[in-house]
This record gives sequence, structure tokens and C-alpha cells, in this order.
Amino acid sequence: MTLSRRRPARVWGGGGTHRFYSVVVFVLLASLDNVAIGLVPPLYGAIADSFEVSRRLLGLVTAASFLVSAVAAVGWAYFGDRTNRKPLLMIGTLIWAAGTGGSGLAANYPTFLVAQLVAAVGLGAVGSVGFSVVTDLISPRRRGLVMSFWGLSQGIGTLAGTLVGGLLGAVDWRRPFLVLTVAGLVATAAYLFTYDIRRGQSEPELAGALASGAEYDYRISRTDLPTILGRRTNRWLILQGLTAQAAFGSLVWLPALFEERARDQGYSSATAIVVGSVFATLFQLGGVLSIVGGLIGDALQRRTPSGRAMVAAVGILAAVPFYLVLFFVPMRINVPDGAGTGAVVRAVLGSVVTEPTVGLSLLTALLALALTSANSPNWFALIADTNPPEHRGTVYSMGNLVNGVGRAAGNGLVGVAFHGLRAAFPPPLNYAVGLAAFQLFFIPTGVMYWLAARTSPKDIADVRDLLHTRAERL
Repeated sequence: MTLSRRRPARVWGGGGTHRFYSVVVFVLLASLDNVAIGLVPPLYGAIADSFEVSRRLLGLVTAASFLVSAVAAVGWAYFGDRTNRKPLLMIGTLIWAAGTGGSGLAANYPTFLVAQLVAAVGLGAVGSVGFSVVTDLISPRRRGLVMSFWGLSQGIGTLAGTLVGGLLGAVDWRRPFLVLTVAGLVATAAYLFTYDIRRGQSEPELAGALASGAEYDYRISRTDLPTILGRRTNRWLILQGLTAQAAFGSLVWLPALFEERARDQGYSSATAIVVGSVFATLFQLGGVLSIVGGLIGDALQRRTPSGRAMVAAVGILAAVPFYLVLFFVPMRINVPDGAGTGAVVRAVLGSVVTEPTVGLSLLTALLALALTSANSPNWFALIADTNPPEHRGTVYSMGNLVNGVGRAAGNGLVGVAFHGLRAAFPPPLNYAVGLAAFQLFFIPTGVMYWLAARTSPKDIADVRDLLHTRAERL
């Protein structure tokens, strides 16, 4: 395929307001699919009791969902890099909404498992195809900043899932699944009015050709796969997800750590679930600072083509000590046992000021999450910088597949580790030891980003030269 001179396809709107609306819809969808991911862990206990199964089986549901979503994303992304991306996003959203609704209506564990896996298939479309679309709206100079909002929306979605699951599901675990299903259907309707974004329209090398009426007709094919894997930066960006997500995947159990701490101090099950969800949500607010990581990555990238990778490497490695402190610092929980959800939430928020141990834990968590959050926007931006437009969704999905394997391993194996450590370390200490051990996976992640910093300058230059050559062929 080539750049061809033709009359651009007519699309509805396309002005600044319409484009802004489209970005907002894509970002919100990225958030919603992570709400679905974060919904189950806070409810492990309630769902396990309802189906009369062990918590470990619920942990395996989450791990399997991560893996299925990542595998499905490869297929979604490949077709998205070849065809119209908008219908694929709508279909994917409808599939995950149907699976989420089925989860809330499930009468037994096998039905719940199947429904969650159906939802995971649909979730695979939102991240991979949506990423390809959003990169075509962002100039290289601002990729770190805008992709920080993309990544932040996913982090906020996970937090919202944790919070919604704990609050809405404290009495009835099915309720949050049904609420999220309605939100998914509303999002699908919102897609109908988004702007049809042209592939490659954000690239400076193609700007002149596209403005004069050319169409970027290059599409991925199976013969491109060796080229994709031949880019050394791609290999490091893909492989780092195995170790990074093993650590991040283990953090899905953070609500369980604080829930067990509440139980250890004598609180009832319902109160402990709310406490665990609220504390886990508070302690992950440092992810908001991914915007800073994106800005720093943009600024440093303008000075050196290895800038983004270096920011990610330093952030990941510097966060490890703060995570270790977070899991072991003693924390006193003081909330009204058996009170309503609102009263418990207010007490938890107040304890940040009144209880020094809670304040110290929150500060440590904010620093840890702020540092690791530099990973997300710079990873997204590097994929866009080092690959031509028709390869980006597929490369993202390959990375996401490895991420899914790592996250599934981290999420599943840490549950096994908690059980194995229980003999030597009674709850909640077994949770703290297990989570701390899994954060050591961040060390090889940082090393791989350092290696990407060495290879990315050449790969970025090669992509720019390729796009410039294609533009000149008109």
C-alpha cells in the first residue's frame, strides 16, 4: 500500500470541539474497562462465600481474565491496523458490557468464570485499538503528556473499580457489575458521535501530504511482523512488561492487605471490606502524578531521543524502596465497626490526619506510585515514536499480551505465596511479605528501560526517515 492522492473521505464534524469530544470518549472508555478489571478483587470474600469456593479460585478468575484480554487484544489490534477502527471499538465495548452483566447475574462459580472471560475478550479491543486511534490525534511533542492522561484514565478506572466494588458491593456484590453494564452501554452510544480519525494524521512528516488531499494507505500485513520484532526498542518495551506487570499484578491484592489488617484489629467482615477498598484507593492516588512523568518525558525527549526511556528507568528503580516501606509500616485503623458505609469512609479519611501511621503510609504510597507512574506515559509514547502508524496498535497489543502474562502471573502467584507464607507469617504479615517480594520484579524492568534508552534514538530516526520518504513519493 502507498500514500495515494484522493479526495479525503467525508466525515461528520472534525472541528476542535468534535476532536476534543472524541478524545474524551476514548479516554473514558479506557477508564471504564479498567473499572471492570478492578471490580472483582475487593469482592473476593463476598463472591467466594456466595459461591462457596475459596478465595484462590476468585484470584484465578482475575488472572485468567488478564490473560484472555491480552491474547484477544492481539487479534483486535491486528484487524484495527488493517481496517476501520471505530466499529471494532463499539463491538468490543458491547462484548465486555455483556460479560460484566452476566457476571452480576451468575448463579454459580462456573457461570461467573465464563462471564468474566467473555468480558475479557471485549476489553482487549478498548486498549489496543483505542491506543492506535489516540496516537493519531497527538503530535510527537505532546505524546508524553496526552498519553499520561490515557494511562491515568486506566489507573483511575482501576481505583474506581476498587472503590465501587467495595462500596456498592459491601452488602450486595452483584450490584456494581450491573451498574457498570449500564455505563458500558452508554459508552457504546457515545462512540456513535466520535470523529473518524485519519491514520497518520498527527505525524509532522506526513502533514503536508495529508493536507493536500493524500491518504495514508499503508496497512499492516503478516510480512511486517519480522520488521516489528527486529526493532530492538520494541523488544525491550515488550519484554519489560513481563516483570513490571508481575509486580503491578500483585498490587491488585492491596485491598486484601488492608482488609486483613482491619480484621486483625477486630473489625467485622463488612467493615473490613470497606476499609480495605478505601485505603487501597487512597494509597494509589500517586498515580495521578503520571502527568508529571509524561511532562518530564516530553521535555527530556526534546533534548535527547533517549529521554523517555531514561525517565521510565529512573522512576521504576527509585520506587522499589518506598513500596517495601509501605507494606511493613505499622498502621492503626480507627473506624466505627458496623456503621454505614459513609461513616466508615469519613473515619478512614479523617485518620489520614489524626493517625500518624496512616499519614506516613499515605505519603510513602504516594511517592511509590508517583515514581512508577512515569512508566506508563513514556511506554505509550515510545511505542508511537518508534513505530509507523500502521504498526502501533499491533505493537501495543504485543506488549499488552506480555503485560497480561506478567500480570496474570503476579496476580495468581502472589495469592499462592500468601497461602504458603501463612505457616511462617500469620495474617496480615503474610500479605505484607508476599507483596514486598513481588516488588523486586521492578528491578529487571528498570534495567530493560535503560537498554531501551540506548536503542531508541536509532529506531526513532528510522521511522521519521521512513515517513518522510513515503510523503515524498506523492
